[in-house]
Amino acid sequence: MKENLKKIVKTNWLFLFMVLIIQIKSMFLLSMLRTPGSASINITKMYFGVPAIGIHLAIITLILSVIYIFKEKGKLRASIIIDLIVTIIFIADIWYYRSNGTFLSIRHLIHPDIFNPISGDLFNFKIVDLLFFIDFIVLFIVYKFTNLKEYEYTPKLYLRVIKSISIFLISAFIIGIAHNFIDIKSKIPGQSLFRLSWAPFQTFSDMSPLGFHGYDLAFFGDKTRELSSENIKDIETWMNNNKENIPDNKYKGMVKGKNLIAIQVESLENFVINQKVYGQEITPTLNKLLSQSLYFDNIYEQNNSGTSSDADLLVNTSIFPVRQGTAFLSYPWVSYNSLQNIVNNEGYTSISTHAELPGSWNWAEPHKSFGADKIWDLNTFNQDELIGPGLSDESYLRQISQKLKSESEPFYTVISTLTSHGPFDMPEDKKYLDLPKELDENMLGGYFQSVRYTDEAIRLFIAELDKNGQLDNTVLMIYGDHCGVHKFYEDKIQDAPLEGDWWKDNNKKIPFIVYGKGLKEEVISKAGGQSDFLPTISYLLGVDRSKFENTSMGRVLVNTERDATLLNNGDIMGTPKNEKEIQHLNDIFKVADSIIEGNYFDSLKDK
Repeated sequence: MKENLKKIVKTNWLFLFMVLIIQIKSMFLLSMLRTPGSASINITKMYFGVPAIGIHLAIITLILSVIYIFKEKGKLRASIIIDLIVTIIFIADIWYYRSNGTFLSIRHLIHPDIFNPISGDLFNFKIVDLLFFIDFIVLFIVYKFTNLKEYEYTPKLYLRVIKSISIFLISAFIIGIAHNFIDIKSKIPGQSLFRLSWAPFQTFSDMSPLGFHGYDLAFFGDKTRELSSENIKDIETWMNNNKENIPDNKYKGMVKGKNLIAIQVESLENFVINQKVYGQEITPTLNKLLSQSLYFDNIYEQNNSGTSSDADLLVNTSIFPVRQGTAFLSYPWVSYNSLQNIVNNEGYTSISTHAELPGSWNWAEPHKSFGADKIWDLNTFNQDELIGPGLSDESYLRQISQKLKSESEPFYTVISTLTSHGPFDMPEDKKYLDLPKELDENMLGGYFQSVRYTDEAIRLFIAELDKNGQLDNTVLMIYGDHCGVHKFYEDKIQDAPLEGDWWKDNNKKIPFIVYGKGLKEEVISKAGGQSDFLPTISYLLGVDRSKFENTSMGRVLVNTERDATLLNNGDIMGTPKNEKEIQHLNDIFKVADSIIEGNYFDSLKDK
């Protein structure tokens, strides 16, 4: 047995050495990702969850199987070439990640417009990067001074080819079985292999760096599907049926020429508006704003699996998200007649900002596709106060108000808050509600505290705009990205120690508030969703319907004869007028999939 083992090692030492070296380099890369500036090593954060190390090794053996075709120093030369290519890829990955919070992809070659969306510095060498090159010293010494014939028996060519193919096929078989076992049948709870995550570092951790690039080539290599003439006709017919040929009313141009700031509030549900808990308003700022607002109180979230990113898509494009996968992760290059493009044509500057890395939900690339003139990511801000998942809303909004002082007007700025993200753990000094201990420690109480905190951050933000002298010429569009405590924690609040039933109903509603100094208080109760925001705000800004009605799946909620909308699960809310409208709503998902998967609007540019 010992002799057989020695023989295996002696005849396969280079292959085993290369597998080890590439795995170590992969681990080096993974251990950098969640360190400050990705400029050091932290092995405790190397993997996001339980890694499928055996499959990561199988991916490496599959790639290295080719070296067995060669003999003696040819095998070593092939190993050095593979090692060099892998090293270059890994260096490019970490440099791109430091700048963009995601990794290089074949999509950047196919769709160069979304490459480096924040225009970051891509050449950002750090001393730690030298670790990727240490093994070349060993390989050079072996190549230069070792007589490989002493260590290796070289079989005939056909036997070498058989061995190479065998290792390749065995590795591929193991990878395929694991994918079926882990991803398709979900036999290991909590473990993932070939699935895109909202966080690129988790995707990289699950797949391994080389596994990611293999998946990337297969997934993005030919992603845009060819639309048939029938698909195109269906889209055109649906869009024509969606138009409403009705006279303009008093709302058209109501806020024409004003700056537009959209505040997408994390997990904000409609049930907290105008409500009190133990005599205290949960959203005093938003409640006060209603006296000078159009308040749409019958709005439903329409997000699919992309959660917040789907809200981003719906609000800025008025197109429903894809049914399979996530639009931001799977189709970031798609062209839309976005709100950014619409207002840019009206003389606005458009700014998109998240207090997150550009790669989180891959938000920056789609916003580049939306036509945003400027993109402010997390690294644009001073990370001086961290709460929960990241930069506090108070700090984030304060810094945005400072930046907006120097922006030329009019501008459209879309902002996504973060602090009120579940599980709603607020520091004691940021809890503005005085709640009994048993409620404060319940998920419902935590939700109230986090929403109250963000409400206060919005108050301070508005005060800063007023101080800047910008509030008089600004309209704010405030809405929830999706439901929060009911969407993700309903089982944890069933027995919450709070009287009444106003907080119990999971009605999937989010608030939509259009605030501006001088607006008259009005409640509009048409059934709608985030897909209606683009046409509604465009109309209020004075944009003619012809500029968006051929590319929007929503309605102008202040000038519509329809009172029905579609939820993500296919339920129709409101009151459809007839069977034709019901069918029209039921066709939304099919049409939206064709628009996104076929990049339909891009094909219209040349027409």
